[in-house]
Amino acid sequence: MWRNVFFHLLISAVVFLTSGCLHRETPADITIINNAEPESLDPAIISGIPEFRIVIGLFEGLTRLDPKTAQPIPGLAQSWDVSPDGCTYTFHLRIHLVWSTGEPITADDVVYSWLRAASPATASDYAGAFFYLKNGEAFVTGKIKNRSLVGIHALDRRTVRVELNHPTAFFLDLCALPVMSIVPRQTIEKYGDRWLMAQPLPVSGPFELAYWRPNDKVRFKKNPLYWDAANTQSQIIDILPLGSPDTALNLYENAQADIVLDRTLVPGELLDVLRKRPDFHPFNYLGTYFIRLNVTKKPFDDPRVRRALALAIDKKLIVTKITRGGEVLAATLVPPWTANYASPPGLGYDPVLARQLLAEAGYPGGKGFPRFEYMFDAAAGGGSKLHQDIAIELQQMWRDNLGIQMDLRQVEWKVLLSSYSDLAYEAARSSWIGDYDDANTFLDCFTSQNGNNRTGWKNPRYDTLINQANAQADLKKREQLFRQAETLLIHDEMPIIPIFYYVGLNYFDTNKIQGFYQNILDDHPLEYLRKVSPKPKVQSPD
Repeated sequence: MWRNVFFHLLISAVVFLTSGCLHRETPADITIINNAEPESLDPAIISGIPEFRIVIGLFEGLTRLDPKTAQPIPGLAQSWDVSPDGCTYTFHLRIHLVWSTGEPITADDVVYSWLRAASPATASDYAGAFFYLKNGEAFVTGKIKNRSLVGIHALDRRTVRVELNHPTAFFLDLCALPVMSIVPRQTIEKYGDRWLMAQPLPVSGPFELAYWRPNDKVRFKKNPLYWDAANTQSQIIDILPLGSPDTALNLYENAQADIVLDRTLVPGELLDVLRKRPDFHPFNYLGTYFIRLNVTKKPFDDPRVRRALALAIDKKLIVTKITRGGEVLAATLVPPWTANYASPPGLGYDPVLARQLLAEAGYPGGKGFPRFEYMFDAAAGGGSKLHQDIAIELQQMWRDNLGIQMDLRQVEWKVLLSSYSDLAYEAARSSWIGDYDDANTFLDCFTSQNGNNRTGWKNPRYDTLINQANAQADLKKREQLFRQAETLLIHDEMPIIPIFYYVGLNYFDTNKIQGFYQNILDDHPLEYLRKVSPKPKVQSPD
């Protein structure tokens, strides 16, 4: 994480000298409020939704997501062929594909970008996306070091061949993830960890990085050399990191922001009123709010303790008293509207059984249970008061139902992500937003070698079931294998405690903003967004 801190300090100094401090800057075509300050803009190391929303504007992959359906469509690759057995993809790059600085983008750039992200030295939390490639997992985990053994090769300047371990239905979805986007080798090799500070920064996506002013804004300007620049709708887009719902609403109401992303940026006390407005848009969202437990630390190494904590939570009270946005109680990790999947039963609310399990673990009535810490990101850290209110409620429930004491620790978004990765926490608020519409996008996260696991939990049986499911072509058999795996995760072992399934809610005026569509992934490619003049109201004759 020192790389990110160093980068922030340097970019802050550069921005002070070169940004818009000495002159009035050009107004943005569209201003978006995006919750947290980005952890980084390096596609290989980011893991949070706020970062994803920004990075997809700068760097593109072989595929990208359709703004309406969130399904994969051609990106830097104009087409691809799939072998009869479904294990080999041959991608054909677009003709005259270039970086924003004019140099050609080639198949070698694709191979470099993927192997860089998959390298153990990069330590990407999303490196698990490369496990599906031939020898991908062995390379990511350092078991093999020969890059030529990994199933990605440049056949010529415009052709990339990818070999998979088995047919993977969601492979084209993976190709649209930031971790698989194409980054500039020449710049990275020249500047190392400071490559994002290069002036100009070569990008492969629809926008160039005008500047990033930490705790102020990220400014994009249109990339005129992007392959689809003719259809990029806006010249300048500003993205503001802002954690306060009240401030976000105030900026929007005063026409200083055009789009506000995230349910957490809606003031809770006004939620009932605001949801009725035509410019507030709810939608089904492929996301789950849960508690992450560090099973490498006592007493959370005992499944009975973890199950007791889960059984002592009145989730209905949380969604009716605190969130109040129509969220659905979650007993499982995978949301019920996920395609081709229905989760097994999870745990409900049973304080009596919770106390029994805690006593069996050696803590009758909570006696001897060590005081522990619950970590969350709140308003001052780029999250929202929602997380704080939930934390306070959990604190009281566990005290009243189990007799145990918990301290609350509020941290910045970047600190929370770092603590996850370093296992430097005991219990923490968390969430997962699906990267594609398939149960695997949730369940694969908790395999032993996946960088997004971040609980310390390892279960060989779980790993085997996930691998078997993904190698299974029969959807029903695949579902049954996934169900067995999820039972281990959310019923038997409980390294996480699901709380509720998200309901998406963002706000913007459809009379002013075009190209923004609700979809199950809440994915909104920036190149489609444009502002239009609202139609004048027609007055009825007297």
